[in-house]
Amino acid sequence: MFGTIEVIEQIFTCVKTGKVIRPFSSSAQIHCRGYSLPLQRAITDFGADVSFGRIPEKLQEHYGITVPVSSAQAITQKHAHTVKKSQITVEEIPDIDGVELIITEMDGTMIPTVKTTPATDEERIIDRRKTRELGWKEARLSLVRIPEEKNPIIAGTVGTVDDTGKQLLNSAIRAGIGRKTKVHAIGDGATWIVNQVRRLFGESATYLIDFYHLCEYLAAAAPGANSQSRKTWLKQQKKALKKNQVLKVLNNLSPHMELEHIADKLAPVRVCTRYIKNRLEYLDYQGAIEADLPIGSGEIESAHRYVIQERLKLPGAWWTIEKADEMGCIPVW
Repeated sequence: MFGTIEVIEQIFTCVKTGKVIRPFSSSAQIHCRGYSLPLQRAITDFGADVSFGRIPEKLQEHYGITVPVSSAQAITQKHAHTVKKSQITVEEIPDIDGVELIITEMDGTMIPTVKTTPATDEERIIDRRKTRELGWKEARLSLVRIPEEKNPIIAGTVGTVDDTGKQLLNSAIRAGIGRKTKVHAIGDGATWIVNQVRRLFGESATYLIDFYHLCEYLAAAAPGANSQSRKTWLKQQKKALKKNQVLKVLNNLSPHMELEHIADKLAPVRVCTRYIKNRLEYLDYQGAIEADLPIGSGEIESAHRYVIQERLKLPGAWWTIEKADEMGCIPVW
């Protein structure tokens, strides 16, 4: 490189102007005290998986490079912000036939958040540790998958339920939804999930209550003098549900109904009965099984662990809502 005419001209120019020429910095596209794009990529990859404090340790182990924690944090958050800003969501289903069927799931989980006052005001410096307000905020994930494909499209946000709906629709469009596509939606029956599915997909969608979530209510309501009798009873109700014999399940619960003056937390049979009756139109397990479709929302619950909780629910970690939205809730597939 030093033998080229261009570099020689640069050297003469630098001698005249007093500027310093750094051929390596130019070829590597970095500036003094800066970080090359490959190094920033490595830092961001680690920062998306582990705490900022562990990034230098990982870089030293894998690449033999020493980087300050503050720089690792700043670089990771900068790229997370850039990715979040660059996201473009499409909000209209294309006028095409589309794929035959997509499977969708949505769910929420709580993450730790913090609010602080500005570091200074006009009169004094403020210790932000003494003015912080800790709390919790629901982060919501959406998942879309074509039945024959293994890898789902997952997106998340700490925004509103409508923001989650926009991400779900955008993921469905990426998956190939069209005007003739059927949507098989699964969830725990939360009102916001049902409303988003209806709003986005209308008559094209069928909604199914997560079978295993419903079974948790049944397990809590199971009568019997010992664990074996309760297990037997629960097994019978599961079989009935898979055959769409919901009335039979309600009749089996009825004799064990608690008195009305007993609080809900001590009345699992009443709570279970109410949960089922409020969701009768979303219990077509037989139809889903016959169509070889899932009846549980385990995929989205697993996604909570490796998309959000693994990174944002670290011991002692509290996030501003903006940073949490950028760091843990960006589309990952």
